[in-house]
Amino acid sequence: MDMFVGGRWQGSPAEIDVVAPFSGEVIDRVPAASPEQVEEALATAVQGAALMRTMPGAARAEILRKAADLLDADSEKIARTMCLEVGKPITEARGEASRLGEMFRLASFEGTQLRGETLPLDAQAGAEGKLGFTLRIPTGVVVAITPFNYPGLLVVHKIAPALAAGNPVILKPASQAPLTALAITEKLIEAGLPASALQTITGGGRSVGLALVSDPRVRKVSFTGSTQVGEEITRVAGVKRLSLELGANCPMIVMPDADLEAAAAASAAGGYVNAGQVCISLQRVIAHQEIYEDYLDALREPVAAFRIADPLLDDTKMGAMVAEEEAVRVTEWIDEAVASGARVVMGGEREGARLSPTVVADVTPGMKLSDYEVFGPTLGVTKAEGIDHAIALANDSSYGLGAGIFTNDVGHAMRFAREVDAGNVHINWTPLWRADLMPYGGLKGSGIGKEGIRYAVEEMTELKTVVVHGLEG
Repeated sequence: MDMFVGGRWQGSPAEIDVVAPFSGEVIDRVPAASPEQVEEALATAVQGAALMRTMPGAARAEILRKAADLLDADSEKIARTMCLEVGKPITEARGEASRLGEMFRLASFEGTQLRGETLPLDAQAGAEGKLGFTLRIPTGVVVAITPFNYPGLLVVHKIAPALAAGNPVILKPASQAPLTALAITEKLIEAGLPASALQTITGGGRSVGLALVSDPRVRKVSFTGSTQVGEEITRVAGVKRLSLELGANCPMIVMPDADLEAAAAASAAGGYVNAGQVCISLQRVIAHQEIYEDYLDALREPVAAFRIADPLLDDTKMGAMVAEEEAVRVTEWIDEAVASGARVVMGGEREGARLSPTVVADVTPGMKLSDYEVFGPTLGVTKAEGIDHAIALANDSSYGLGAGIFTNDVGHAMRFAREVDAGNVHINWTPLWRADLMPYGGLKGSGIGKEGIRYAVEEMTELKTVVVHGLEG
């Protein structure tokens, strides 16, 4: 499949195979963009900036609504594409595809709500006879770099608010899963989006991504991916606006008064949806010592339900990981934890990119399963002595994206909400939950900035102050 650069679909002499993780088959090939094509994308986006900033909000909104209708009409085909290129079950892919149109509709509204305010300048001595107000204006060329795990949602979370706010976008999807992004691009162009307003360029992160984020013509970078790459972006980006959604190792506390069956069922969903390849996947369960073994027992039935099968089948609950090397890495982390005193309660078997849902008990700080982002279908369970110890363990991380607690004690729930270092906190659920309209972003090494359509529109605009002089009368 070609990429969309310079206002047209084009290929490149070098290509990248797109491989279905479950079968290992090559399902398509996309261009590996050349330096000349990167330059063409940047130059075209600069032209798009001049066009988009003068397009009325109503016109932008109409295009996004048309794109939403086109995405809805092709939802099943897009879901199948997601299923093949990522390996997620078709039921999960359908859920993701069904949200794309609604996100564009939400963005179409929020992009028409760019309000300023009047400024009470006469409150300062010497400022009489002056009128001040603010305008919110497009920031300019936006580079959006997206990961493989949600190839539709995470693309739309970036490009929809950027376009709605009047910015052109250069979209660089993950090389493992570019097909959904290209399908979304087709719908936007079909809906009437100017060809200079969106460039979807494929290629490697180092050869294409870094060239884009370091270019001074780019005014905003929105990136979702690893903390390591996010740190590199901050070093090379220069003076521009950054939104970075980075790594995590999300914790969830289970207290003695919790409904253990509900906590266990939620844990399985939170840990194994999309084979655990979600930045807000549940990774660390911190269970109170009074119910520690009971919680482990309660996990057995819901975890066993996540059997690996062909992701195209309607009853499949878990598919393969994105690549065999990723499954190998997670297996090595499990082995490292066992060698350091942990024990595998369930799972741990691997065949190629297929890693069975795994529960590892007696995980402690210092193990990779506790300290780093596993990004795979593995829950590490740690024993806590009480709420103080549990909160300390939850905060014993360089990350701070999401966290959850199961308890019926309002005091414990409120302490958790106030004291846990995470951008998204859930009471009686796992960290794996997100509404597209809510502010979403992390603390510490999990990133900077907020997503969620309204908040992303704000991140992708600038505040300009206007002062009118000579009104003394």
